[in-house]
Amino acid sequence: MHNARRDDLVEIDVSQFNDSSLINEDIAPTRLAQRTWSTYNIAALWIGMSVCIPTYMLASGLIAGGMNWWQAILTITLGNLIVLIPMILNAHAGTKYGIPFPVLARASFGTLGSNVPALLRAIVACGWFGIQTWIGGQALNALLVALIPSWASFGFGPWMSFAIFWGMNVYFIVKGTESIRWLESLSAPFLIVVGLALLFWAYQRGGGWGPILSQPSKFQTLGEFWKFFVPSLTGMVGFWATLSLNIPDFSRYAKSQRAQMLGQAIGLPPTMTLYSFIGVAVTSATIIIFGEAIWDPVALLAKFDNPFIIILAMISLLVATLTTNIAANVVSPANDFANVAPRKISFRTGGLITAFIGIVMMPWKLLSDYGTYIFGWLVGYSGFLGPIAGVLIADYFLVRKRLLNVKDLYIRGGQYEYTNGFNIKAIVALACGVVVALIGLFVSDLRFLYDYAWFVGFAVAFGVYAVMMKR
Repeated sequence: MHNARRDDLVEIDVSQFNDSSLINEDIAPTRLAQRTWSTYNIAALWIGMSVCIPTYMLASGLIAGGMNWWQAILTITLGNLIVLIPMILNAHAGTKYGIPFPVLARASFGTLGSNVPALLRAIVACGWFGIQTWIGGQALNALLVALIPSWASFGFGPWMSFAIFWGMNVYFIVKGTESIRWLESLSAPFLIVVGLALLFWAYQRGGGWGPILSQPSKFQTLGEFWKFFVPSLTGMVGFWATLSLNIPDFSRYAKSQRAQMLGQAIGLPPTMTLYSFIGVAVTSATIIIFGEAIWDPVALLAKFDNPFIIILAMISLLVATLTTNIAANVVSPANDFANVAPRKISFRTGGLITAFIGIVMMPWKLLSDYGTYIFGWLVGYSGFLGPIAGVLIADYFLVRKRLLNVKDLYIRGGQYEYTNGFNIKAIVALACGVVVALIGLFVSDLRFLYDYAWFVGFAVAFGVYAVMMKR
């Protein structure tokens, strides 16, 4: 077995176990020659993924929930600085060994057990795929109303638009992600321009920064604020808890550990904070202009009088939503589904599975209001993803001291076989984390555990796994 190295990056010759049922070309370790992403490339990837409608809605949802502008920005910035830590830690193995997330999970959960965290992560991604597709469908519907006013009287218009936009996503999944790469490079600048234009409009119509940023917080006491702040912070961490698990899917193309760490630190928190500020300021302005907080940018843009502005804005929202959806919500679950049966499920098949489950999860309900979006969806699934992160980080840094046997990650009967392919200790640690994190949903006196779902789940699973594996 030939291994190559470059500055602590490991390359393994995979040709000798091509007959294994646990490998295909999509989840095979990257070669050193493929690891070309610089700090700039990784920062650009994060800027592209952070500048999206759900980021805007995250911030505007906090304003609609009663925070003032600086409380909302502080919550988002803090959440992103916290989630950056597991992001950088989990990216380490991807960069060093060139392996994607589901393969890294084999070290802790077992060669077959890795399907448990991979499928949990994939189901969340399917929900996100549905959410982005619903947002894109609403933008398409608003675009059609602007172009053909009679479309507004067509009762099934929003659903038809959703179906058409879903079909556009499926087209790019079938054609392969390379077919959208040129669009991806345009999408972030597009959305930044739309965001800045909305900010300028809010400044003009809202009477300057004074009135916009002087909107008071609805919370009269620290206790009231804290009750809203804690689950909101968990929701902010939950927003990227998905990518903090499958970041190896991207970091395995990084040139060095320095590139992945710096790229993420430059690309994620500053972009989230800046784009969130647009959401915060514009939503604060809607309270002054319309007398209510409009947290959905598609609904806000549809209120504009000028059809030219609506058309331009909706086209840019469509393009940006499409590219973000493919990059953030198809790459990971496609790999995760492929991990179940690498010989039978390709990236394309995994992507199609994602698209169909995305509809079944009824994204229009997840986006029905800011409370369901932040406290139901984001906090709820973080109770599953926090414990997975706890197990992965405890295993790689505490138990294995960053040393993996890459060959055995891709074969049955090797070091990571455990009991018939399952590491029961990892499953138990994951279950303990999930149960403790979500018990607050059912026991009102323990509600604080649910409010801190990601943190509680992470800490419990990390501790239980480390103790069980040391013994």
